Amino acid sequence: MALSRRSRSRCRALLLGSLLSLSGTYLCYSLLLLCCAPPEPEPAAPASRCLPAPPPAAAARKKLLQKWRACPAAGPAPAPPPAAPSASNGSGGAPRGGVKRLPHALIVGVKKGGTRAVLEFIRGHPAVRALGTEPHFFDRHYERGLEWYRRLMPRSLETQITMEKTPSYFVTREAPQRIFNMSRDTKLIVVVRNPVTRAISDYTQTLSKKPDIPTFEGLSFRNRSLGLVDTSWSAIRIGLYALHLQSWLQYFPLSQLHFVSGERLITDPAGEMGKIQDFLGIQRLITARHFYFNKTKGFPCLKRAEGGALPRCLGKSKGRTHVQIDPEVIEQLQDFYRPHNVQFYETVGQDFRWE
Repeated sequence: MALSRRSRSRCRALLLGSLLSLSGTYLCYSLLLLCCAPPEPEPAAPASRCLPAPPPAAAARKKLLQKWRACPAAGPAPAPPPAAPSASNGSGGAPRGGVKRLPHALIVGVKKGGTRAVLEFIRGHPAVRALGTEPHFFDRHYERGLEWYRRLMPRSLETQITMEKTPSYFVTREAPQRIFNMSRDTKLIVVVRNPVTRAISDYTQTLSKKPDIPTFEGLSFRNRSLGLVDTSWSAIRIGLYALHLQSWLQYFPLSQLHFVSGERLITDPAGEMGKIQDFLGIQRLITARHFYFNKTKGFPCLKRAEGGALPRCLGKSKGRTHVQIDPEVIEQLQDFYRPHNVQFYETVGQDFRWE
């Protein structure tokens, strides 16, 4: 049966109403999702992008910012980590250990005179920093330059004295001028000893390394019957102290040279070390209480500080027994050295009593 016109109109109205109802329902649902759904979580962001809490003057916009979490109150900026001390190259910016400096004082001689003992004793002073080995810069390695030499030195503070010892400097003709060119204010220490005893000690050391060398007598004289001493042999020539000293006095005043008695360094180490400390301009801290006499070696040793281990003595090569020399040979050499010794005493103003 066909629907009447009125029925068709009612159906259209009902269908349109249903469509409008569905559309409204969908719109309301969409609006509900938009308004009520929780906001998507914000991606993590650097602290600098976090919004600060709104100031009181922005109260009108306060509701719009309720979804934002205020940044915590800014506290004091964290202190930067302490900078690691830079390794010093000796040209400034020194760490607590100081910098490497060219030496202020040198032990320039003489070989087998007691230079090692002086170095080891003075190294115990807190105001002194000394190189333990012999660099031989001013006689063998001068062409390497002062910068190479400086890098060999131990680190020192401005209040400390840097030192090194190379006994062959005293008999090297070029050494005085080279040291003067480094610093005309350099203080020079010379440890001297009876030239005859020194020569025998020198020979004893060489003999321990080269057992096949000629006898001491054979090396000392060109003609013993005529009393002609061979001054070309280094063991003899080193003992001509007055001769070598003339080269030094061409560049340095006598006041910048200090002469240590090798004999008194054994019998009175505290007295000789006291004079050295005075010469260097440092306090007398190394005194008699720091020494004891080692009867086995025949020379003084330095006591360890409290809490230390064994006392500190020089190495095995020091204090070795000298070879036996004919007394007549010794007497001839003493006669040879006598005028040279007297000249040396007069030049330095000190009598070492070697005769």
